[in-house]
Amino acid sequence: MRWALVKVSLAVTTMVVVAFAVPLGLVVREMARDRAFSNAERQAAALAPALSITTDREQLERVVASAGFDADLAVHIPAGDAGPAFDLGRQRAADADITAVRKLGRASTTTVSGGSTLLQPVALSSGIAVVEVYVPEAEVTNGVGTAWAVLAAVGAALVVGSVAVADRLGVRMVRPAQRLVEGAHELGEGKLGARVPEEGPTELRLAAVAFNSMADQVVQLLANERELAADLSHRLRTPLTVLRLNAASLGDGPAAEQTRVAVEQLEREVDTIIRTAREAKPQTAAAGPGAGCDAAEVVRERMAFWSALAEDEGRKWRVAGADRPVRIPVARADLAAALDALLGNVFRHTPEGTAFAVDVHNAEDAVIVLVSDAGPGIPDPEAAMARGRGSGSDGSTGLGLDIVRRLAESTGGDVRIGSSVLGGTEVRIWLQLDGREPVRRGHRGAVRRRRRPGRTATINRSRSLP
Repeated sequence: MRWALVKVSLAVTTMVVVAFAVPLGLVVREMARDRAFSNAERQAAALAPALSITTDREQLERVVASAGFDADLAVHIPAGDAGPAFDLGRQRAADADITAVRKLGRASTTTVSGGSTLLQPVALSSGIAVVEVYVPEAEVTNGVGTAWAVLAAVGAALVVGSVAVADRLGVRMVRPAQRLVEGAHELGEGKLGARVPEEGPTELRLAAVAFNSMADQVVQLLANERELAADLSHRLRTPLTVLRLNAASLGDGPAAEQTRVAVEQLEREVDTIIRTAREAKPQTAAAGPGAGCDAAEVVRERMAFWSALAEDEGRKWRVAGADRPVRIPVARADLAAALDALLGNVFRHTPEGTAFAVDVHNAEDAVIVLVSDAGPGIPDPEAAMARGRGSGSDGSTGLGLDIVRRLAESTGGDVRIGSSVLGGTEVRIWLQLDGREPVRRGHRGAVRRRRRPGRTATINRSRSLP
């Protein structure tokens, strides 16, 4: 918009300057010409009184010399009673032009070498005398170049001034629009305190007011959502207390201990949800240097938890690639929640005795976590990735895979669902390590990524299926 205003102002001002400067320049040139010939007419008129008194050559020479016009003035005297015709001074006009002036009896101008001449007839008793005044070309154009230079300078100053004014006006209009764009980007990145100054033209000021009102509403809606999530999570504490008391009365034994551990884990998760929902500031910045966790350690810990249940249900399981540290830029609790969501889906949606495996692949710029099973598979991966859709079975909310997807995208990675080598479903979590911006997409379906050439992953297997 700014440059558009500058271009329009430049074009309009240039046309106005040309429309006025060109005719004015022509008028100046014509005025200079009229001034030069007016001076010539005055010179010829100054000699007319002397011609009316005498036509003596010597007396006329003295008159011309005293007037100082001898270089540019000539007098053509016709023959008469006083003597023959003679010419006084340097003749520049053609004889035909002089004869024509005598016949017509009126002044005329003619072009000669180096300029023009004014032929002025003067009536005498013996006939018509012709006074010839030479007007050099330099005198005709005297001051025209300077006047044109002044006009050009004034025109250029007008053009520059109009462009400067248009640029300032453009800045005044564009700056509020830029601030509105920056505010929208900041709000989209999660900076809920982003606001736009309500200034500038009326339309942009109204847009800023609308933007600020929208931002306030977004903050209020998020606050209400956090309070609702906290309230709903808090309602779970009562049944959890009952479960904890019942688990304490189960006595000793592996099953009782597993139940108590599961209840404690559930209580910690509910507390985490409540604390997170109560936080006033959403986390929008990426994890700093040194942040994150050891993916291999988290995988071993969660598999140790789920292996007990797997043995009870007769499931074979395997862990690969978790025998050495694998640093990833995500929080330990987030990765544990994602693994629990995927492993919980395996136990929830596959028959007892179905085998499963967790593989950790450590590449140069990414860490890949694969969770696969030998179950019936997922017929529609796109629908399974949609938040809140679920599989339609009891206990399926559709939020587990969405938790995994958001974890991967927070690092710039993605999630893909496919077929595993075990014959069932394979969920691949791609965790990016090169510090790229998180992936933002306009839909929540399954994500597809084109791998760059040369991207490989080394698989280290620590345990195999029995």
